[in-house]
Order: sequence, then C-alpha cells, then structure tokens
Amino acid sequence: MGYGKGETIRVGIIGCGGIANGKHMPSIARLKNIGIEMVAFCDIVEQRAIDAAKKFGTPDAKVYTDYKELLADPTIDDVHVCTPNRSHSFITVDALEAGKNVMCEKPMAMNYEEAKKMLDAKNRTGKSLTIGYQNRQTPEHRYLRDQVEKGRFGDIYYAKATAIRRRAVPTWGVFMNEYEQGGGPLIDIGTHSLDLTLWILNNYKPKYCVGTVYHKLADLPADMRGNAWGNWEPEEFTVEDSAFGFIVMENGATINLEASWALNTLDVREATLSFCGTKAGADEMSGIRINGVEDGRPYVNRIEMSGGGVAFNDAVGDEDDSVREQRVWYNYLRGEGELFVKPEQAIVVTQILEGIYESAKSGTAYFFKD
Repeated sequence: MGYGKGETIRVGIIGCGGIANGKHMPSIARLKNIGIEMVAFCDIVEQRAIDAAKKFGTPDAKVYTDYKELLADPTIDDVHVCTPNRSHSFITVDALEAGKNVMCEKPMAMNYEEAKKMLDAKNRTGKSLTIGYQNRQTPEHRYLRDQVEKGRFGDIYYAKATAIRRRAVPTWGVFMNEYEQGGGPLIDIGTHSLDLTLWILNNYKPKYCVGTVYHKLADLPADMRGNAWGNWEPEEFTVEDSAFGFIVMENGATINLEASWALNTLDVREATLSFCGTKAGADEMSGIRINGVEDGRPYVNRIEMSGGGVAFNDAVGDEDDSVREQRVWYNYLRGEGELFVKPEQAIVVTQILEGIYESAKSGTAYFFKD
C-alpha cells in the first residue's frame, strides 16, 4: 500500500494458463499508463511462462517454474495467483508471507478451512488480498447495488443466483478434475452468481443450506453431448455437471443457487441474479427490469445503462469489467478508493459452496458455525 503515482508497481504472475491469458495479463497490459509492469512469470510448464513473458512482460522479465523462486524476488510488489483451485490457498499464503499483495483468481479456495488460512495470513502480514470476482464491476451490477443501498427494494427476502449453461463444459485444463478444482460448475461459475447476490444484497450471514449435485449427463454417448467446446471424455469428467442449493440466511432471507455446465434447459443465463423485496423486485431477464406496484398498478421499468450508467462505473474509454477490476485493484494499492472485493466477503462465498457440497453428500441440511 502507499505506492506513489510516479512509482511503478512490479507484478508477478503465478500460473500462465487460460485464466491468466484470457483475463489477468491482457487486462493488466491495458493499464501500462498508470505504472504497472509484469516482470515475472511462473508456470509448471515452462513454455507457457516463456510465452507469457514474451507477450506481456518487460524486456527483462524473468521466467520461473517454481513459484517460491518468484516470491523470493524482493522487487515484486504484487502477485496474481491464476492456478487451479487446489493451490490457491498455499500459494496465496506464501505470497503474503513473502511481503506481496495478492489478487487470487476465484474461488478464494476449495473450502472454508483453506480460505481461512488466506484471511489469517492477510491479517497477520498486513498485506492486501482480493479475489477475482470481476462481475461486480459491470455497470448493471453496480447500479443494482446502489439502488439496494438507497432502500429502493425495501426488505429483500428472496433471491435467485443463476449460472446455467445448456451445453458448455470446459474441456481444457483441469476444469473437470475434482482433485484440482474441488468441484464443477458450482465452484466454477456458480461462485460468481453467489458472490454477486451476497454483495448486491449486502448479506453475509448464512444460517443453513440444503444442496444437491448431479452427475447425470457427463456419461452420455458422444452423439448426445452437443458441447460448445467439443466432446468431453467421460472418464475425465469427475465433477458434477449441475448443482443446486437452497440457502437460508440468519435474517430469514432465502437464496436459490443454480449452476450447470450441461443441463437440458433453454433458460440459459450466467452470472445473473434476481431478487424480491417488500417495495420492489429486480431481475436481469432482458437487461435490468425493476417491478413493483405504484398508485395501485403493477409496473415494470427497464433500466437503460448505455447512457445513464456512467455514474455507476469507473470505466475509462471502452474498459470491460476485467480491465476495470485491475484498475480498481491497482488504484487501491496506490491508496485511491476502497478494496472492492474484500476477502472477508469472498470467504463466505466459499463457506456456502462447501456447505452445499457437504449437504449433497450427507443428504441433510448443513448448518453454518459462527
């Protein structure tokens, strides 16, 4: 914290696979004008780190296959952890202990215990930690959060968090590997919708949940898969293909969470939510719609964000949510603005996801401990 405006923030990337190439590195590269340089790249596959350094790094960028060697460089200020879920916790803890600020890709960790180690390390070291929930940065979601804070919806007591794909199983990397990821669509994309819902409602106190997970379509014959990214190999598909959770919060509100990579449905939406309050409700069925009753008549308002949303996002030019995520993070490290995704919030997302998985295993409700 406290980097001056003329001081360059030196960044190390740990994990140079899909999420690093698809989100983190190109987004950081678009922010060179505010003094950020990618100076170190690490991946267990050395060629991936070499390729990333050539494309995104400074001329003297270093390449590593051991992340601990990267962390030993005292000139690196900030680290992005873009590895499979299994290693989020221990790499983040090591990075914080090495004196680095950390942006860790979502989810925070595979379970609450691992996430707690990250939070404890952040508190112990005094360094900064955030989690990559970039969907908070869309103008639509920031608008809804603003309207909730203003009391437009009254007491919000029901919400639905949706991350439904019809046939879009990610067949690359380790997405289908339970050991590396800890789960399938629930922990992969359901985590985004749940994070959005908790954040917009500003409700982080779960009481109990009931969950079900399914492995129903993963073993279908090839001619019945119809996957957007090509056929998967059933023997490699060791996670669920869909999952559903019912969460009761301490204040009595309920949240339905639904997530799938493969499901026979036409109601396909991802990183979206809807909610109902005593004054009004909102959904994202066709842009933002707000419904209620006024003067004895039901109404539906469609909110136009293309012009009216300027006040609710900090975009510069044509920045998308991923670039904005990086800009907000690095502004925070320079002492400008608040931390947008707090680890104290992200750990509750992980806690609930774990509760849904545990409930599905036991067949009973999962009660959250204080």
